[in-house]
Formats: sequence, structure tokens, C-alpha cells
Amino acid sequence: MQNLSGQLITVFGGGGFLGRYVVQRLLARGARVRIAQRDPRQAVFLKPLGGLGQTQFVAADVRDARSVARAATGSDAVINLVGSFADMAAVQAAGAGHVAAAAKAAGAKALVHVSAIGADPASASAYGRSKGDGEAAVRAAFVDAAILRPSIVFGREDKFINRFAGLIRALPAVPVIAPKAKFQPVYVGDVADAVVAALDAPGQTLELGGPQQFTMLELQQWIAKATGRNRLFVELPDAVSGFLASGFGWAPGAPITKDQWLMLQHDNVVNGTNGLAALGIAPTALADVADGWLVQYRRHGRFAAVAR
Repeated sequence: MQNLSGQLITVFGGGGFLGRYVVQRLLARGARVRIAQRDPRQAVFLKPLGGLGQTQFVAADVRDARSVARAATGSDAVINLVGSFADMAAVQAAGAGHVAAAAKAAGAKALVHVSAIGADPASASAYGRSKGDGEAAVRAAFVDAAILRPSIVFGREDKFINRFAGLIRALPAVPVIAPKAKFQPVYVGDVADAVVAALDAPGQTLELGGPQQFTMLELQQWIAKATGRNRLFVELPDAVSGFLASGFGWAPGAPITKDQWLMLQHDNVVNGTNGLAALGIAPTALADVADGWLVQYRRHGRFAAVAR
């Protein structure tokens, strides 16, 4: 385990889904952790994880370069976990550049930037473009930054596996959009381990995936089986789901947006060597941990018997 004792590491987005796992690991290694986000009150739940004076909280919005610079002051290392499906160019492109520039100006020895598989300035989707532009901005400001590109990240608090589990619980027949699109779900704890390990991997760009690949249909079938639900899955033709995304994706509560539809036109899997292996991390399978929280979606909760 790395010894980060006494180092001040600023984590932008430290109170989010991935952030809470990253912060926990940094604290366990003795680091002083400064958690920076728009509303730091939402991250105060992390304070008991550290010792007296080991955690700090500061307000910062990655869209505001001055607030980012204040948050990064005096940091030995900086980690950027901020992502968004709204205002993507400002948050994931310009915002990433602000964090990298602030880390450089603060004299930080390391910067870890979390991007995503599919990041590409030429992507058809705004999400992919903003992630690609963000990577370019990071490299321009902090050439030795480590960039991590995870596939879909899963864990107890995720909004991906849980979303499908909720739909499967509620609907007797489940429509499946882009049923052949492939994913390589990666466990949030493994991604957090990779973020911390990447503090010692300057200049690298690594894609992160779990040990299994699923199509969209296979993943939803797996969730149904794990929660004891016998469901009919209806594969929607591309023409139908594309029409729904284009015609109604703008509406609140729409099943899929136009940009999400464009993202699903490309597989979300590791291309080449899995970065987890490069960092010495054994990937965790979905089946190894999901039962701990998917139990809430079973008909009788923990008292339900799921057929093997």
C-alpha cells in the first residue's frame, strides 16, 4: 500500500459516487484530503473516515477558474473526478483544463484525471467530444497527468445497474434499447484503487474495465436473474429507439436522450490492455459484489430465494 502520509491531495468531486471511494483510500494511506466541490456540505459525511484534521472541505466549481485555483493551492497532488451530462463542454472540457492548470500552478507533483472510454474530440456525441476535449486540455496544461478511462462504473450507489434493476422490478415487459451494445462494467472500488495507484503513473492513459463484457440485453437479463425476476425483454429496433431519442429525448424523464443514443452506437469496452492489470489491480466481477445491494430489488428482499 502506498504511503501518502502527510501529503495534501485535493479531490475535485470527492463527495460523488466515485469520490467517496477515492477519499476513503487516500485517508487509509495517511494523506490529508481536501474535498472540493460546488456544495461541500454534501461531502461532510466523509469527515468521520479520517483522523482529526485529516479532511478539509472547500467550495469550488470547475467552471470557475478562480475557485479551482484557490482549492488547489498548496496541493502535493490533485485528482479530478468531476463529470456531468449537463453543460458538458464547460464542465468536462474547459473545467478539466482549469483543474490541470491550477494543479500545475500550485506545484502539484501529480495529477490524475478521470475521463471515460469513448473520449474523442471527433465523437458524434457531445459527451464523448467533451471528454476528448477535456483530455486534450489536461495534457496541454499538465503534460505528465495520468488519465484514466473507465467503462461503466458499478457499485451500491450507481445510477446504471440500479436504474435497470428498478425498471425490471416495475415492468412485466422490459424494452431494451441498443440490445447489442457492449459494456465492460468495472467495480467502483477497483476504479478508486486505480485512481490512487495512478498517482505514481505519470503520463499514462489507461482504459479500465471489469473481467466480463455484456451486451445491453445480456446485462439486463443478468440483473433479472440476480433479483429473481422472470421478465420478457423486448429488443427495440434501432429505427424505433433512434426515433424515440430524437423525437422525445429532450423531455424530462425520457428513457434516452439523443446524445445517449449516439454514445450507444459504439461499444464501451477496453481497447487493448486493461489498465487495471497495468496498475496491478485484479478486476472484481459484478457477481462478486452486486448481491450486497441488489437484494433490495427482490420480491421478499433478503428473505427471497434466487434460483441458481
